[in-house]
Amino acid sequence: MDFGPHLFLATLEGAITAAVISLTAAGLSIVFGIMRVVNVAHGEFFMLGAVGAWWVTTAVGGHPAFGFAAALIAAPLFVGAIAALADRLVLFRLGYDPERTIVATIGILYVIQQVTLMTFGPDARPVEPPFNKRIPIPWLGIGENGLELTWPWGLATTTYKLAVIVAAAVILFGVWQFLSRTRFGLLMRATQLDREMATAFGIPVRKIYARVFGFGAAIAALGAVLIVPVQQAHYLMGTDPLLLSFIVVIIGGLGSLPGTIVAAVLIGMSDGIISVFFSPTLAKILATLLVAFVLVFRPQGLFGKAQA
Repeated sequence: MDFGPHLFLATLEGAITAAVISLTAAGLSIVFGIMRVVNVAHGEFFMLGAVGAWWVTTAVGGHPAFGFAAALIAAPLFVGAIAALADRLVLFRLGYDPERTIVATIGILYVIQQVTLMTFGPDARPVEPPFNKRIPIPWLGIGENGLELTWPWGLATTTYKLAVIVAAAVILFGVWQFLSRTRFGLLMRATQLDREMATAFGIPVRKIYARVFGFGAAIAALGAVLIVPVQQAHYLMGTDPLLLSFIVVIIGGLGSLPGTIVAAVLIGMSDGIISVFFSPTLAKILATLLVAFVLVFRPQGLFGKAQA
């Protein structure tokens, strides 16, 4: 295959990575922006979404579309409920102290991981996509007669991979509308601006925090449900999404949803292209170096606001 078609396939894989990471990082960014909590267990909530999708699709049976549709609803709700419970039982009791909540979420990470290992097992398990038609992609190249439309062998994608990109964009737009146009979104933003003032005006900050923590985890779980037909569900699959989410949130700006989306596209596309042409390890190294440059020259991130 020529360089051009190869680059096109790498770009497509990068777009899928960007779509999923934008959802995962958006959940992490919302939690930090409102609660000022660095959720180290965020990747495990992503993993729970994938494992939950496998459980639901296996239980429903029948045509894959029925099980997958059920998983899109059940898995994020289940993960969100677990995250909200973790907030009530652990983070609230620590007073959302930044240092102690980091240690606490590390503990939550290992608890979730080991419980999943004991119940789900160590093996990776696939989830069948609801649809997966192969789509050959034509390529405009230079042939004997000049520019020719060809069909390179192997240059193809699937309908489901394209659907993942579209679905992620729709979900992110829905999250943006939810935060900007609903009453709960208004309460979240009021709590973010001034927790003490929000409490003085009768806003139930404790309930807001629990729901925000659950909401962020549910968004990550939704991203996992979308990607698990492409990747297999595994109890250790939360590590890479967590790392990439932290990289995206730092580059985009802590608490900035637009910055998170822009950074997710940048990191996801570069990760996909570099992983295909070189190695996934090099992609992670370069992304980490980019974080270092951002922290040195623009600590608030590309779209974040500098502290007064």
